[in-house]
Parts: sequence; structure tokens; C-alpha cells
Amino acid sequence: MKSETIEKPLIAEEILASLQVKIQEEKQVIVHCCFPASPLMGNLVRVWKSTFLVDDRLGHKSPLIHAENITFFPYWTQIPPGKDYWFTLVFSGLPKECRTFDLREMISSGENGFLVENIRRNSTDIYRVRIH
Repeated sequence: MKSETIEKPLIAEEILASLQVKIQEEKQVIVHCCFPASPLMGNLVRVWKSTFLVDDRLGHKSPLIHAENITFFPYWTQIPPGKDYWFTLVFSGLPKECRTFDLREMISSGENGFLVENIRRNSTDIYRVRIH
């Protein structure tokens, strides 16, 4: 039995449009974070799963989906004294209309979480920030 090969199939415009939306939804934002060194003693650091990239202008929050080199609450990561500590957070994609956003750790207990405001959007969606 001989099968017929279609060289270039035609795909309905509606399907192409719906796939484009899915591609946009799958984009991720990578934020490399530096927790500055303490000159006298080491520190403890952790991240809460309630950390988001927030665009207040658009009313959008991109949730944290992965973290590297840092522990999630309730566990702590110990940082040696005098050494900047780097970790990476991966978030779901931002809307293409987003121009600036904040990194916000929203902690229900009232503790102060990470906050880096007015991060300017770039074409790679890969960022380096300092946590204060």
C-alpha cells in the first residue's frame, strides 16, 4: 500500500491563532537574584511560594514556578559571611504589553518579603536584581 505525502499542509487560521496564544502562555521569566553579603556574619535566606512578578498597570501577577539554589519556606538556606549569594527564580510569562514590573514576595504573616520595584522589561525576559 502506497501512502500519500502532503508537502505543506494547510492549517486553519483559527488554529494558528489559538496556538500562538498557547506559545505566549508558555513563556517564562528568569530572575537571577543577588542577596548581598553581610560583612560580619552569615545570613539565612529563603523564598515563599507566594512570590510573584506584578504589573499593577495591567493588573497581572506571574506566579513563581521554580527556584534554584534557594529553599522554600519553612526551610532556610545558610549564606556564608562576606559572600554575595545568588539564586534563580523562574516565573510564568508576562503579558507582551508589560513594560515594567515588580518582584514581590507576599508573606501572609506580615513579615517583610523580597521587593524589587520597577524592573524594566527587556526582550530576553532574563534579569539580574539585588535583594535588599
